[in-house]
Amino acid sequence: IMFLLTRNALNQFKIRSIQQLRSRQSHKNHSQDFHDRYGNTVLASGTAFCVVAWVFTATQIGIEWNLSPVGRVTPKEWNDE
Repeated sequence: IMFLLTRNALNQFKIRSIQQLRSRQSHKNHSQDFHDRYGNTVLASGTAFCVVAWVFTATQIGIEWNLSPVGRVTPKEWNDE
């Protein structure tokens, strides 16, 4: 019985809070702020900048990545003595 009362109370609370949010949002005169206007543009330009910076770093500044020793490692002569 206690479980049913608790579940019923929580369900009514959730529905009421969602209904209150929707009514507040519909009555609110929403003007665009900086994030609404430029948020996606700032996100895309930041992503592009990071990608370009990493591509430049990986290809142009001469880092020795040591990915594979094939073709660079030569065997030494065996010394029997």
